[in-house]
Amino acid sequence: MSSISWSFGDRVIHTDRPEWGVGQITAVQPVMVEGRPSQRLTIRFERAGIKTLAAAMANIRRADTDGGGTPAVEAESKPSLAETSEATDAELTKKLASLPESVIDPFIPLAKRLATTLGLYRFSDKGGSLLDWAAMQTGLADPLTRFLRHDLEIHFAAFRRALDRHAGELGAQLGRQDKAALQEVTQNAPEAGQQALRRALARR
Repeated sequence: MSSISWSFGDRVIHTDRPEWGVGQITAVQPVMVEGRPSQRLTIRFERAGIKTLAAAMANIRRADTDGGGTPAVEAESKPSLAETSEATDAELTKKLASLPESVIDPFIPLAKRLATTLGLYRFSDKGGSLLDWAAMQTGLADPLTRFLRHDLEIHFAAFRRALDRHAGELGAQLGRQDKAALQEVTQNAPEAGQQALRRALARR
């Protein structure tokens, strides 16, 4: 979690909730968390409104690039607005179909990849959840400016099928390596993720 000292006006991304979009810190208050000095941040996110988060507990990263020009956010976070606005429909469609790097990167521990994979089952094809998913995938603040809802539903169904296959593969692999770790990851996953993993493993 974050050990950075944050200031008013900093632009950030919550890497566990990339669908919230970029946020701007509007207030900073010093607090103690588990006996250590930290900060309570009030952040206005593009797609989630105002959130109050403890910096020590929230997975916050800067939305801007670092001094070397390398993006300071994880691969799952959204691209810049300029990149998004210039993206072609084909490029955005490809983004909708792609699984995030955080679940396919072989250098990330297997248990963490599976946990992140199961966390993606928090999205559905209903209401605002569908738009949150599309925003996470494409970086668009309003996906309906480039896609019809019906098209997003079709793309989501394809994404979910790929996610089901991937969850089954990771779950089976982790089960062979460490059954206790598989049980722990499953127990901590959202209910929809647990159910999907059980179905995927039952088919193998």
